[in-house]
Parts: sequence; structure tokens; C-alpha cells
Amino acid sequence: MSTKHYRQKRDFRRTDEPSGKGGDSSRNGAEQPVFVVQKHDASTQHYDFRLEVDGVLKSWAIPKGPSVDPKEKRLAIPTEDHPLDYAGFEGVIPKDEYGGGTVLIWDRGTYENITDKDDGKRSMADAIDDGHVLVKLQGEKISGGYALHRTGSGEDARWLLIKMDDDHADARRNPVSTETESVVSHRTLDEIADEESGGEGRGDG
Repeated sequence: MSTKHYRQKRDFRRTDEPSGKGGDSSRNGAEQPVFVVQKHDASTQHYDFRLEVDGVLKSWAIPKGPSVDPKEKRLAIPTEDHPLDYAGFEGVIPKDEYGGGTVLIWDRGTYENITDKDDGKRSMADAIDDGHVLVKLQGEKISGGYALHRTGSGEDARWLLIKMDDDHADARRNPVSTETESVVSHRTLDEIADEESGGEGRGDG
């Protein structure tokens, strides 16, 4: 797994996004692998769901954000691997840079791989390759079991993020709509954009 494609798409002289050469300080001593959900107000607002796997953040864009209702199946679009330090990134990407717009750390925490195979746990890398991943999140807004499942193949392949039916499931709760602030700075997207770029943080990429 490599962040080569991530670096090729960015000019680090212009964007404050981490280059991936500074280590993994975003882990903050966590013993378990980390996850982060970042709300991204680009040309199309979406949520980026990222899991630490083998030294990088495997990433999926979730247009509607994660749900805590097991009946909801949320489209998850794979994106390039990001460096671990990206888990701590919150700010404004210049609008003429790749992915331009405001980024907010919507949720973060650690996770456990609970993907089973016949003789134990399947590795995260193998589970992703197989298109069926089960994780148990320990976040500030979302927790419990989630499934990432790939349907179709080739250009028709689609991933879905689905909440597992456990004690953390709640069909009445909609955290994407009701819990909009950053878990780090407690700011909204608009507040981040106003404070860090004079109100020009909404991008077009």
C-alpha cells in the first residue's frame, strides 16, 4: 500500500495537507488501529471514511455520510490511500487544488478488525481485497460494528457501508444531521472556512 497517488495529486507548497513524510503522529499512541471520518465541503459535500491499514489510511468517500441505522446502505466510493497523518488534518484546501474545500474531523477513534475466516481473523488487507470487511468502531459519534461490502466487479464495482445490528444501532438517530461540529475543534465547516481562509473555503474539486 502506498500514498504515491495521493502525493502526485497535490502541490504541498500550496496545500497544508500532510505530505505523508512526517511519520504517524496522528495516532497519538493508540494501540489499536485508528479510524477517522472527515466531512469535506468540496464541489460535492461528502464524508471520507478512513481506516488505518498497513501504514496508510484506506479511504472511501461516503456521499450521505455514515448511518447508525442497520436498514440504511450507504454508498462508499474508494479513493486513494492517504498518509496516517491525514487523520489529524482539519482546515481549508485551496479551491484550485485537488479536492479544494473545507475539511472537518467529524469523528475519530480506534477500531478492531472482526472479519472472520475459518481459522481466525482475516487480515484487513485480505478482507479489502475480498470485498467484505467487518470492523468494530470506537468513536465519539459512531461506534459498534460496521460492514464494508463490495458488490459487482470491475467498472461496475460498488461498495456499501452498513451499520451492524448491535447495541450501538439506533434507527431514530441521525448524527450526520444533528451532530455537525468537529470532534477536535468543535467548529462547523463554515466556522473553519471563515477562520482559516476569510470565508473562501468552499472549493470546486
